[in-house]
Amino acid sequence: MSNRIDYARAAPEGYKAFGGVHAYLHDCGLQHELIDLVNLRVSQINGCAYCIDMHSRDLIKRGVTVEKLVLVPVWHEAGAVFNARERAALAWAETVTRVSETGVPDASYKAITAEFNEKELSDLTYAIALMNAFNRLGVSFRKKPAAAAKA
Repeated sequence: MSNRIDYARAAPEGYKAFGGVHAYLHDCGLQHELIDLVNLRVSQINGCAYCIDMHSRDLIKRGVTVEKLVLVPVWHEAGAVFNARERAALAWAETVTRVSETGVPDASYKAITAEFNEKELSDLTYAIALMNAFNRLGVSFRKKPAAAAKA
């Protein structure tokens, strides 16, 4: 895999605008670990190696166990490894990321609103949307994951 262009250097104002949303999310009140779990799951769905590598490393730095990390793709089968709030966020991340397939059904909305208030749900959905955007940049321009850059 080789990089195509450095999109941040080619269009720095666009990258900076995404950075503003990222900074907002950092201080929005949602747990950073929760956002990283959602970012990882979205990146797995989208096949973005760079973001999978980055968010896995971020979660490990936050103290998430390897046992939990490897179960993110199958969180729905992992029982109590993920708490109710994490399970709701991961389910929401999946249905929003696959919006063209799911249409984000009412049942999904009802389930997420049982765990998140309106502000939290808005912030969570901003995080999901931002990660989907970054995944599209990473995949489109073949951004190398840190692990591959070391190899």
